Amino acid sequence: MNIPSLLVNHPEEFNQPPIEQAFTIPSSWYHNHEVFDFEREVVFARNWQYVCHTDQLKDTGDVVHALIAGNPILLIKTKEGDIRGYFNVCKHRGGPLAVKKGTTTVLQCQYHGWTYLTDGSLRGVPDWNLVELFDEKDFGLEPVELSFWDGLIFARLTSGGPELLKTVEGITNRISPISMKNLQFYKEDVYDINCNWKVYVDNYLEGYHIPIVHPELANMLDYKEYTTEAHSMYSLQHSPFKSLDNVYQVENGEAFYYFLFPNMMLNILPGRLQMNLVEPVSTNNCKVYFWYFYDDIEAKEKAGIIKGDIEYSEVIQHEDIEICEAVQRGLQSKAYDKGRFSVKRELGVYHFQSLLKKQFQFAIQK
Repeated sequence: MNIPSLLVNHPEEFNQPPIEQAFTIPSSWYHNHEVFDFEREVVFARNWQYVCHTDQLKDTGDVVHALIAGNPILLIKTKEGDIRGYFNVCKHRGGPLAVKKGTTTVLQCQYHGWTYLTDGSLRGVPDWNLVELFDEKDFGLEPVELSFWDGLIFARLTSGGPELLKTVEGITNRISPISMKNLQFYKEDVYDINCNWKVYVDNYLEGYHIPIVHPELANMLDYKEYTTEAHSMYSLQHSPFKSLDNVYQVENGEAFYYFLFPNMMLNILPGRLQMNLVEPVSTNNCKVYFWYFYDDIEAKEKAGIIKGDIEYSEVIQHEDIEICEAVQRGLQSKAYDKGRFSVKRELGVYHFQSLLKKQFQFAIQK
C-alpha cells in the first residue's frame, strides 16, 4: 500500500478540533491521484459496502453484480436458499462470470467457459487434459464476506473492523414502524457525475444549500426544523413536512436521510425507500446509483405516487449534479484550499470528514 506523500508530510491535517474551530479537509484530497488510490484501499475495501436488497435475489440462480474499490463481485441465490458472494473473477485468466444458460446452479466464465458450482468449487475445465500438476481444489472462486440487515445485503473485501449490525445500531428502532425488509424493488437509475465522490457526499450531508439549490424542496420541508444527528458510523438528517400536500402523499410524515459511512444513503419515508450509493471512478468522476423500493408497487402506481416520486427525485438530482460539478471546479482552482463549517447546518459534513481523517490516520500509523 502506497501512502500519499501529501498525507505523510502534513500530519497536522489529521487534527480533530471541535466543529466550532475546525477547517474542512484540504482541496488536494479531492483531486490528488495518490489520495484516490489510497481511499480505495483503506476506506472502500475495509468498510461494509451495500450491494443489493434481498428482493433482487428472490429465485434460485438470481445474480447481482457490483464493483467495490475497483473489484468486481457477484452475489448468487443458491438452490438451498442461501445468498453467497464471490469475486466475479475466473481463476483461469480473470474473466467475468454469469449463470450458465440452461442452469440455475452453475456459474460459467464468459471468456473461456470454466464452470463453478454455487459453493465456489471448480466444476469443469474445457480442453485441459494435457495440463500437468493441476488440482481443481486450488482454483475455486474467491469468497466475499457478506452481512445482512433489514433486507439489505452488504459486502466487505477486507475483514476486521466493526460488524455491520454494530455500525447501523439504532436505525431500525428509530424508523419503526417503517421496515425496509419487505419492500419491493422497482427500478435503478445511474448518474455519471464530473466530481470527486467526496464532493457528492459532502453535498448530501447538509441542508445548508437547500434554500438556494432546491427551492421546491425548501417549500416542502420545514427547514427551520431540519436537524442533523451524528452517530458512530452514520449520521441522520430529518425534517417534518410543512403540510400534507407533498409529492409522497404522506400524512404526519417525516423524512429520514441516513448516511452510512463511507458512501451510502438511505432516504426513508413510510412505504418508500430510495437508496443511493456513490461509486468512485476517478479523482474527479463518480457514479451515483439510485434504487427505488416501495411497499405496494401496484397501489402506488395507480395513485401516481411512484411517478411523482421519481420525477421529483430527478429534478433534485440534476440540481445536485450541477452544483457538485461546479464545486469540483472550484476545489481544483488556485483560489481555494480549506474552508470552515456552519455549526448549525454542516455537522454531517464535519462528521464525515472526521471519520475519513481517522481512517487515513489509522492506516498510516498501522
